[in-house]
Amino acid sequence: MSNKVMSLHDAVATYVHDGDQISFGGFTTNKKPQAAVREILRQGQKDFIAWAGPAGSDWDMLIGEGRVKAYINCYTADSGVTNVSRRFRKKIEQGELIMEDYSQDAIMFMLHAASLGLPFLPVRFMIGSSLVDEWGISKEVRKTIPGLTEDKFVMMDNPFNPGEKCVCLPVPKLDTAIIHVQKASPDGTCVLIGDEFHDVDIAVAAKHTIVTCEDLISNDVIRRDPTKTKIPGFCVDAVCHVPYGAHPTQCYGYYDYDNPFLKAYGAASKTEEDFKAFLNEWVYGVKDQDEYLEKLGVKRLLNLKVTEGYGYHADVSKED
Repeated sequence: MSNKVMSLHDAVATYVHDGDQISFGGFTTNKKPQAAVREILRQGQKDFIAWAGPAGSDWDMLIGEGRVKAYINCYTADSGVTNVSRRFRKKIEQGELIMEDYSQDAIMFMLHAASLGLPFLPVRFMIGSSLVDEWGISKEVRKTIPGLTEDKFVMMDNPFNPGEKCVCLPVPKLDTAIIHVQKASPDGTCVLIGDEFHDVDIAVAAKHTIVTCEDLISNDVIRRDPTKTKIPGFCVDAVCHVPYGAHPTQCYGYYDYDNPFLKAYGAASKTEEDFKAFLNEWVYGVKDQDEYLEKLGVKRLLNLKVTEGYGYHADVSKED
């Protein structure tokens, strides 16, 4: 059996490159691979084509630092904290972010189609909305960005029911996927507890997949109950043991989201100066996840632990 265990630093250095088409798992404030995002920020990779799905501060930080060349998205916010992520919004308002907007169901189905190896995806949703009337990225600009299709979509007749219109969507060709899971074994087999979001799809679809996990367990132990494993080892290139790797977002069954931290980021991201200061303190000012956790402190982390029987903490209002 292969051993794919790596440090997070080495995994990011090996499998994340400038210009990658990249996708992160999780959903806004749920199970986002935040430790990996911080490591990307520290290492400096850039010019990503982001298949963001429902995003939050993960992609907002990368957008704010100018690391995103083209942003394919449906929604970007830390749910319950910001209605729209502020660095993302600022870049849009200033005309500094190349972005295409699809509906959330469209993005999710596009990522699923990528996992199935489909050449394109015919759907009927989006018809009747402005999403088929307006393009965020023009055909001319699309031609200048390798990796993007020339068209946002192509309208065609259903070949089995002529006259019925379908929207044919492009299928992502992901270079890299990064997901956070509860448990993984050295060969890359993963246990996901709770909502899977699009994690399985991007892990299957991408050329390279990095997994960060709360618990690293043996290959023998993880095989005792195959009904709990959601991602097979052959989809995974690197396994990184990163406890609290989703912080400040939540990891179901382990810890809840850090609401005060998310609020602090939301406030800091209002201005460029405060945003830079926040990243200097919490990203560039710590060398790795261990230093990040030491800075957070034991009490704060313990206060996020889930309440028995809930899967979440019964009170996420604590300030420390």
